Amino acid sequence: MREVFLSDDFDVEETSSKINYLMSKWSIRFLDINGPSWVVYNQDMEVKYLFFFEVDFNDIDTRIKLEDLKLNVIHHIESLKDDTTYRDNLINSVFID
Repeated sequence: MREVFLSDDFDVEETSSKINYLMSKWSIRFLDINGPSWVVYNQDMEVKYLFFFEVDFNDIDTRIKLEDLKLNVIHHIESLKDDTTYRDNLINSVFID
């Protein structure tokens, strides 16, 4: 398992490309988007990657970037035409002050 930490200044296109590359390169089964923690599982449901977004969810620009990233990655998953799937819980898991 590999852990990747990303801060507020992450680039949407670059990060999308990296995540998409990993999902294309390996036999990935599931992406669990749970607020600031994204977990990539392989076909045996073992954790392969953990992406931690160390960002301020109260910042609207950051939330827009995360939504853009999420949509890019989901689009890629849907284009794979295999049994790779995802769970989208980006906003619901975050409690805003």
